[in-house]
Amino acid sequence: MDARQKRLILLFVGIVLVGGLVPSATEQQPGSSAATAPARRIISLVPALTEMLFEIGAGPQVVAVSSFDDFPPEVKSLPRVGALLDPDVERILTLRPDLVITYGSQGSVEAQLSRAGIKTFSYRHGSVMAILQTLRELGRATGRVPQAERKTREIEAKLNAVRATVRGYARPRVLLVFGRQPQSLRQMYASGGVGFLNDILEAAGGTNVFADVEQESVQPSQETLLTRAPDVIIEIRSGRSDAATDVLGERSAWSPLASIPAVRNGRIHFLSGAQYVVPGPRVGLAAEQLARMLHPEAFK
Repeated sequence: MDARQKRLILLFVGIVLVGGLVPSATEQQPGSSAATAPARRIISLVPALTEMLFEIGAGPQVVAVSSFDDFPPEVKSLPRVGALLDPDVERILTLRPDLVITYGSQGSVEAQLSRAGIKTFSYRHGSVMAILQTLRELGRATGRVPQAERKTREIEAKLNAVRATVRGYARPRVLLVFGRQPQSLRQMYASGGVGFLNDILEAAGGTNVFADVEQESVQPSQETLLTRAPDVIIEIRSGRSDAATDVLGERSAWSPLASIPAVRNGRIHFLSGAQYVVPGPRVGLAAEQLARMLHPEAFK
């Protein structure tokens, strides 16, 4: 895992932890401060929403993005203005945006922008339903309502197709890990029973071993993992796949928990790609790829 991948995972962990302290997009209108007139100069500090903007045809309206944006490829030529923890407000102001997309935890940034007469679209991390609602809100904020509705229906159709494909198959109990210390089980973060990771796992035909925990993120101890006894362990990472030797080393990190069914039976899997950690338009693709790993027989 390279430095950029580590930063993306840390960013994702930070968003999940903050997200558990504030209302999700389904509970609070994510674009409540956006004007009814379509925004023409947009700055996005949120990679997931940058993807959404381009998916609904609002890419030409985006004038700058965060330090972590690298998808779609068009963003690579855009100016960078910091991210969750280090937004460059001065640079943002010089770019004369009429809308800035922020994280819901960036209250001080939103206040500075408000004093400068710049509207914000405050994003709250949440479920798949929150992703779909955010898409619709962005459509209204950018004058791309038909495109946003079309993309929303496409995502819903993709998820429904995945559910239909795996329906009737036994649902393994899955531990879904999205961060831990390399070649160690320390500092582990796993999906709890709420949030988009849990949603795509359920759509893929798995049962989250922490489905009863009403949090997006869990930091389990080894004793807890032994008690939960997952049938399958899936570790998701952003970026490209690791070399085979790295995967071998990461898999061996689980050897102290050899009594867990997933470890005993060799059902430890690694999936790499930003679609697994970015709650954006690619959630349908992520669900399908998880389903193919859990139920390969359903896709023959």
